[in-house]
Amino acid sequence: MSRIGGWGRFPMADCKVVTARSEGDVAAAVQAAPLIARGNGRAYGDAALNPGQTLDMTGMDRMLSFEDGVLVAEAGVLLADIIHTFLPRGWFPWVTPGTKYVSLGGAIAADVHGKNHHLDGSFRACVDWVDVMGPDGEVTRARPGDDLFDWTLGGMGLTGVILRAQIRLRTVETMYIAQETRALTSLSETLDAFGDTLDAPYSVAWIDCSDGPHHGHSLLLLGRHATEDDLPSRWRPFNVQRKRKLPVPFGAPPFLFRGLWLRALNGIYWRRGARRAGHALVDWDSYFYPLDALANWNRLYGQQGFLQFQCALPQENSATGLAELMDTIAEARVGSVLSVLKRFGPQSGHFSFPMPGYTLALDFPASERSLELMSRLDDITLAHGGRFYLAKDARMPEAVAKADPRAEAFAAMRKQAGLSERFTSLQSERLGL
Repeated sequence: MSRIGGWGRFPMADCKVVTARSEGDVAAAVQAAPLIARGNGRAYGDAALNPGQTLDMTGMDRMLSFEDGVLVAEAGVLLADIIHTFLPRGWFPWVTPGTKYVSLGGAIAADVHGKNHHLDGSFRACVDWVDVMGPDGEVTRARPGDDLFDWTLGGMGLTGVILRAQIRLRTVETMYIAQETRALTSLSETLDAFGDTLDAPYSVAWIDCSDGPHHGHSLLLLGRHATEDDLPSRWRPFNVQRKRKLPVPFGAPPFLFRGLWLRALNGIYWRRGARRAGHALVDWDSYFYPLDALANWNRLYGQQGFLQFQCALPQENSATGLAELMDTIAEARVGSVLSVLKRFGPQSGHFSFPMPGYTLALDFPASERSLELMSRLDDITLAHGGRFYLAKDARMPEAVAKADPRAEAFAAMRKQAGLSERFTSLQSERLGL
């Protein structure tokens, strides 16, 4: 047995971890099910934990073919490996989350989204097909439009074990991003700026949710892939190297996430960003994956771990819902230094997270105080017609999950297809899925 957790290190559980290096290994594990497949452990909570059998898929990490931007790879391949292999050749992932250390299978299971969802949608937009091993050990190739495809993309590994997939990459002329930073001073100003820049390929905002004088201040980062003409004459279009990561050997003092200290940190961050407002060329790593520069940054919250709250609100209710969420966080004085706001566009699929509108993501230290606050945030989200991201969830009650009308259909589908007896996680049991 191994004691493991998700990226948030809450909860931790003793699990029997079995490593798969071949399709035969997966078939043997399915025969001995129940199980849940696990990629690189970047889901924040308990979505990839099963005490009986947690199937480690990182041993299946082979890239099988590549031609003209079309890649076939096994589920354990990391986005980092894809980028370092193909970016020097002028190819980049069509959709990427905020870390490059997610596995291909994990990206598919969570149907991850990035800073370009408003234009390009979620990860499903670049998936041509996915091979899934079902409860009987048979492998089915699911394609867009198939029910299995639509339930698997966003199904958190609960429709079977993802073995391999074919995805499409986008062409780029350089490894750089032409970035524009805007320093804004209110939520309404930030939402107006998002609305005015819908043609920007990438957009994301850090926003201050603390109770200080900078409450609602934000830094909006717009980006597009730079062309060769954008670069100074001596710059090389591609110089893709693996950067050294700064270690995080221990947690930050708990007081940094409360009261005066939190307000001060947010104020410093905003003023620093405001001084750098305007246009700049930044490398791909700095724009898409700033937190990846810190090895094990999840240790910042200490041994108790941390929780992430991420909701999506429909466009028509976003302004009022976000304002109420932010005011509630400020009143609680339980802070989040990492408060990220993104614009969502149209979304297809049976159980994927995004909806047209906005998504707000926040980190909180794991504590009773944080759990109490997050329960209030749940109520606000539901009152405004929102939903929650299962890849970030570690503590939602079943009643909150079932408030999503799609959850009942997902659970019924799993029971009818014989999946609920073979593929289970601590999360699926907690949420009644």
